[in-house]
Amino acid sequence: MNWNSRVRQIHRWLSLAFTVAVIFNIAAMSGLVSVGNWVGFLALVPLIPLLATGLYMFVQTYVAGWQKRRQVSRQRPLPHS
Repeated sequence: MNWNSRVRQIHRWLSLAFTVAVIFNIAAMSGLVSVGNWVGFLALVPLIPLLATGLYMFVQTYVAGWQKRRQVSRQRPLPHS
């Protein structure tokens, strides 16, 4: 498993954890679950690494495009004058 697929897998699991934390937060705010004020910060735990992995994947698309264009420009012969 390469690095990019590992980051994608981590991002998927973090999104699941974030969804569960948001659902728990909504349940706590509606009064279905009685907890302290810390439940509002519960969604931030997976959100911060989710942001980091999302930004990594976002940048990777541009880096791959730059690398591809660079390889094509190296393979293209120079025009003769």
